[in-house]
Amino acid sequence: MKLEEILLKRSGNKCELCKSESTLKLYEVPPASGMNEENTIMICDKCIAQIEKKEEPDSNHWRCLSESMWSEVPGVQVVSWRMLNRYRNESWAADNLDMMYLDDEKLAWAKATGDHENDSTVELHKDSNGNILQNGDTVVLIKSLDVKGSTLNAKLGTVVRNIRIVEDNKEQIEGKIEGQLIVILTKYVKKQH
Repeated sequence: MKLEEILLKRSGNKCELCKSESTLKLYEVPPASGMNEENTIMICDKCIAQIEKKEEPDSNHWRCLSESMWSEVPGVQVVSWRMLNRYRNESWAADNLDMMYLDDEKLAWAKATGDHENDSTVELHKDSNGNILQNGDTVVLIKSLDVKGSTLNAKLGTVVRNIRIVEDNKEQIEGKIEGQLIVILTKYVKKQH
């Protein structure tokens, strides 16, 4: 039997964190080497997006952890512990963390990514209207821009396809205009839907 079939059976075709029945995917709990029943869990798109900080944090969604933290699956325990730590400033999460126990091996795994040291704050790239920008999106310039060190002038209304997120600066994206890769401030773009 394939790993996906085993995990679907184990989870009862539900997200192993929030019990949602929407689109389920295999999620290898980092840092892991090689997917197996211990380090891989079956979770929904919303849980993945929240874990990977690709959407605004939703603490109400994670109240489900008061149940899933008791799972016997090591990967579910580790992710539950990490997510509870993100919301540790909220009483419901702090109470659950006080009750939760991980043996030394699982605790070391849970701490390995350093994610538990972060809070639920997500540094998302947003356009001028507050829409979340991701790699591959298409944007339109809402202001004409002079490109430093170049004679290029990017005109208002210019469409920039397949943008790249600048990882260490949430106010910058990269995109090609007239074949030239430039850095663009997110406040000067509007996402095309």
